[in-house]
Amino acid sequence: MSFEPDLLDPADPRPESLRNLRDWLAFQWAMGLQPVSAAELLRATGSPLAALEAGAPSRRARPEELDAAIASLREVRAKAIPLPSVHYPQRIARLRDPAILLCVRGDIAALTAPSVSIVGSRAATTYGLAVARELAADLARAGVVVVSGLALGIDAAAHRGALEAGGRTVAVLACGADKVYPARHRQLAAEIVANGAIVSELPPGTAPLPQFFPLRNRLISALASAVVIVEARERSGSLITAGHAANQGVDVFAVPGPIHAPTSAGPNRLLKEGAYLVSEVADILAELGLPTPSEPVRGQPRSEEPREADLDSRSSAILDSLEREPATADELGRRLDCAPERLALDLLQLELAQLVVRARDGRWQARLRIGGGH
Repeated sequence: MSFEPDLLDPADPRPESLRNLRDWLAFQWAMGLQPVSAAELLRATGSPLAALEAGAPSRRARPEELDAAIASLREVRAKAIPLPSVHYPQRIARLRDPAILLCVRGDIAALTAPSVSIVGSRAATTYGLAVARELAADLARAGVVVVSGLALGIDAAAHRGALEAGGRTVAVLACGADKVYPARHRQLAAEIVANGAIVSELPPGTAPLPQFFPLRNRLISALASAVVIVEARERSGSLITAGHAANQGVDVFAVPGPIHAPTSAGPNRLLKEGAYLVSEVADILAELGLPTPSEPVRGQPRSEEPREADLDSRSSAILDSLEREPATADELGRRLDCAPERLALDLLQLELAQLVVRARDGRWQARLRIGGGH
């Protein structure tokens, strides 16, 4: 695409910035539920306004509706990330049906960090809630962002587990980013915004209608390197998420349960179909190539200094580049021509090995020069 906007901030008073935001909100409003067609129009025309004119939207937003949407985003301090933006998560951008515009509250960097999605039944058992909470906490301690959908049951347990472990978590909504569903999760949502992000592809003010949940589920799976199904009935939204994951090339994990329990029917079927079995967090971390709890993790002393021979060629290239000049992840990705999701995993492993550190300005720098005499 020829049009590459930056992050859109409704608090930015500049007329050109507000005009740009209005154009993207208008396009989202008209074409957001037709993501395949919308993405094709954007590629063909290069801008949301031209795409809107070239398309056949079922409904256009009125000026007062766009004004209200911008005011709502401003009130909750949300920002908008258009599909062509350099800030847009590439794991979603690569989909055939990417979201046109992501409205985000919180830390947008959480959307591109190494992450695992944990989803499951709203009517979860005590066992399921405990497992979701424990897995999320262990993943968070390993530096992995936990993604879920803010729903009752397993979703909420996953978010809380990550937060209690001092980690980051992302909630993907089936309503506007300015709303919270269910309403009883307002406090949980506030904690997520402070320690991660809330994201939605739907226009501000959109109510959580049933048809939006399957749409939302494809983003929950696309944001992650793996999806874990803890509990789910035979026909459930969690299995839709697992289906999206399989189609997207995302690993699917399932927690086994009692054969007669309705909430175990979904995970047990997934296991029969080839999903990875989860009995502990090490099962997930090993598949992602991340350190298990028995290996050195953040803050733990290493028994010996890392050697250049311990690193693969890509990690060595990252270290060499950062030794020459610190860089943000985006700058480093362009410098090394490395996919953002792969680079994020490599940087995490180097950080856990205490070889690189991220400064307050967001730039990465080498902590230890391999074979350099100091």
